[in-house]
Amino acid sequence: MARRTHASAANTRWRREHSDATIIALTIDSPGYVPWWPRPQVTLLTILVHMLTETSRHAGHADILREQLDGLTGTAAGDANAQRDAAFWEARRTQIERAAKAAGPTIA
Repeated sequence: MARRTHASAANTRWRREHSDATIIALTIDSPGYVPWWPRPQVTLLTILVHMLTETSRHAGHADILREQLDGLTGTAAGDANAQRDAAFWEARRTQIERAAKAAGPTIA
């Protein structure tokens, strides 16, 4: 009997290989069907966007849990992005606003 971790790794590998083969073989507008979705007729693009969103959502949840465990925020060790003070963020906002005004309107 295979250990659970081996079965899980094999399952993950199969899913990754199947996904890669599907993306290579089909065009972005290839039709698909997801019977439990409110609009079951989909395209490969719809599925890819859905999976990207789901992955991002779950990664965000994991990041929140990690932040609760170690008390740190940011994208990497030593990244003090979230720890910057109010003066930094006010100066940054002013810089972005100035650049936006200099660019001018984009809609006539």
